[in-house]
Amino acid sequence: MTKIKFILTILTAFTISINTISAIKAEQAPKNKEPTEIGAKGAVLIDFETGRVLWEKNSEEPLAMASTTKIMTAITAIEKGNLSDTVTISQRAASAPPTKMKLTKGEKISLKNLLYALMMQSSNDAAVAIAEHIGGSVENFCEEMTKKAQSIGAKDTIFKTPNGLDSGEHHSTAYDMALIARYALKNETFQSIITTREISFKSDKKSYSVINKNRLLSEFPGANGVKTGFTGKAGHCFVGSAKQNGLWLISTVLASGWGNKGKEQKWTDTKKILKYGFDNYEYQTPFKKNDPIAKINVLKSDEQELELLLKEGLKVCIKKDGSEKINIIKKIPDEITAPINEGETIGIAEIYINDNLTAKIDLTAKNSVKRKTLADYFKDIVKFWSTENFLPVSLKPWDAVPHPARD
Repeated sequence: MTKIKFILTILTAFTISINTISAIKAEQAPKNKEPTEIGAKGAVLIDFETGRVLWEKNSEEPLAMASTTKIMTAITAIEKGNLSDTVTISQRAASAPPTKMKLTKGEKISLKNLLYALMMQSSNDAAVAIAEHIGGSVENFCEEMTKKAQSIGAKDTIFKTPNGLDSGEHHSTAYDMALIARYALKNETFQSIITTREISFKSDKKSYSVINKNRLLSEFPGANGVKTGFTGKAGHCFVGSAKQNGLWLISTVLASGWGNKGKEQKWTDTKKILKYGFDNYEYQTPFKKNDPIAKINVLKSDEQELELLLKEGLKVCIKKDGSEKINIIKKIPDEITAPINEGETIGIAEIYINDNLTAKIDLTAKNSVKRKTLADYFKDIVKFWSTENFLPVSLKPWDAVPHPARD
């Protein structure tokens, strides 16, 4: 028995050593390796502050986006509506398919409470009620959503339903949904609603208790959003958001799969993508407001040069390992004619990270420059001709003619 125990002890120690070595190797593995085995058909990771795309997979492919649609439903309602408004539920809203609050026709409830149900438990009847209240009809509201998306910069997004149920051309892209989420997250009311874990409220007929279905809030450090989604056409989708050490990232996964596997895959995809971002990126400020960037020749002025300053500073999200290069291209004229006012825009600085244009910042005059007048030119002429150093030494009056007093 003693020999057997000894052998078991040795084997156990060997196993622990192997596991420890494996753990160390995993920890020392290069963090900048891009996420792999992402199940989503379309996915993207962007920086909240700058909007820069940090990683993507078919991010511009048009896909159904299911209930991530409700991000736009919510921010449109917040901007256009009054949260204290009382909404009367129509038959159309009451007839919406699950997931739903089970609202009834004629029931009265506040717009704010409908938004909680919309974003926390993805209630389809709440979406229809909100659309009808804000837009007058579901169809009008969806048109407003589409126009708003375009104004934000979403280039391939069409809303046909306010709840994300499959219908006609209703679609978006992973990039567009991240862009829409970035816009919505700038609104404090939106942020407050989507990060609420549990809430109870009442209508004129009954009480409701709503629990947030966003698992990321409890499963990923710094998570602060955003919205799940699933339909038969879209599969499992999720738009996520998290902050760590001052860095704020947004991810989108569309069509992460179907069934229980897809339901879990959207969380796995999201965590991998966000972890990659936090492991490898950080904010830097390579340029500050009023940094001198260039000098330009000035005509018709006593000042021959004018210094140009950056109108704004620049904050970028860039890889920690220094593998990305920041370049600046100055687009300014060869020369400029006075007068010039302090702060006047003279040109533009284009900032590139590697070969990708990241920002355009105005270049402004450091100081005012006066234009020379005729009187100024006359003074210059007088000064020029009256300077004794102008004449050669041999032609100076006191050298050409004897001067008794001097001699």
